[in-house]
Amino acid sequence: MDEALLRSLTPSVLAVLVRRGADFAAAEDAVQDALVEAVRVWPADPPRDPKAWLVTVAWRRFLDAARADASRRRREDLVDEEPAPGPAPAVDDTLQLYFLCAHPSLTPSSAVALTLRAVGGLTTRQIAQAYLVPEATMAQRISRAKRTVSGARLDRPGDVATVLRVLYLVFNEGYSGDVDLAAEAVRLTRQLAAVIDHPEVAGLLALMLLHHARRATRTAPDGSLVPLAEQDRSRWDTKAIAEGVRILQAALARDRLGEFQAQAAIAALHADAPTAGETDWVQIVEWYDELVRLTGSPVVRLNRAVAVGEADGPPAGLAALAELDDSLPRHAAAAAYLHERNGDPATAARLYAEAARKAPNLAERDYLTRQAARLNARRCR
Repeated sequence: MDEALLRSLTPSVLAVLVRRGADFAAAEDAVQDALVEAVRVWPADPPRDPKAWLVTVAWRRFLDAARADASRRRREDLVDEEPAPGPAPAVDDTLQLYFLCAHPSLTPSSAVALTLRAVGGLTTRQIAQAYLVPEATMAQRISRAKRTVSGARLDRPGDVATVLRVLYLVFNEGYSGDVDLAAEAVRLTRQLAAVIDHPEVAGLLALMLLHHARRATRTAPDGSLVPLAEQDRSRWDTKAIAEGVRILQAALARDRLGEFQAQAAIAALHADAPTAGETDWVQIVEWYDELVRLTGSPVVRLNRAVAVGEADGPPAGLAALAELDDSLPRHAAAAAYLHERNGDPATAARLYAEAARKAPNLAERDYLTRQAARLNARRCR
């Protein structure tokens, strides 16, 4: 059974049903029924046209459900519109389906869950495991999201920026349970790039590939974090890096710079450096300047301050950091790093300990705690 094929066909089949007049929630249920039937039937009797088979079965399941639901009697008229068997139409509504799942009325978490379910073809159980929540909780979240977008149609221009933000959130979830969300985000972004010609879509895909290329080196065998400067660069995925750089260069050549392209440019400079000491920090600061101009984000300014500390020396980095609100996430960790580089281990140790208490996850907390302990032990010798 080709599970990858089923998942790749899911969004286009769902989009066909919605375009024919099915509301989103009912169409999604019908598609899931068709996928279950495919798993049962295809191993013994594979269809010549898998997409047409799924569309036909899903449409019939939708019509059966419509007939059985007295509150939806108006859908009886759709029975006469059942298309004749044959190849599915070549129209690709996948892009509009992305827009629908990233509807502005949905919360980010609901948009991510609905995208993984409807576009990604994941089961509710897989999504729940990935987010470490009970399956019933995720089912309710997805049901609410489906109800919210059920009245929307696939006939309006969508907001590309919202879709990209949702995919970026999926990527940043990384890996948990039996679903690799980072790899899933790369797959979905590739799919999006195939149906829309937009430099920021290319920029996001490049960014994901460049970050994903370093994944194997981000943690030690015991699960502890390995900072970028200490990663074994010989283990980076050079094929993914080359692809990411190629995609980024083509996007930048279009001279429509966006934040994902700028982030990808920074990631490319890190990937291009043979060693941490050979990193072109001056160029990285210049790209952070562009990113600040594009976003105005305080978090971007925080990252820029660290880059300034590498390019122009720790005092310059600390001066840039002093201009920012010290309640920013990871502000204490950045300050600790710069103070250590500036020859002030006592202040650095105190700030590492403070950063550990504020860490968003266990792995980061353990890393920062070890940094504080290392500096304190050095002072006691």
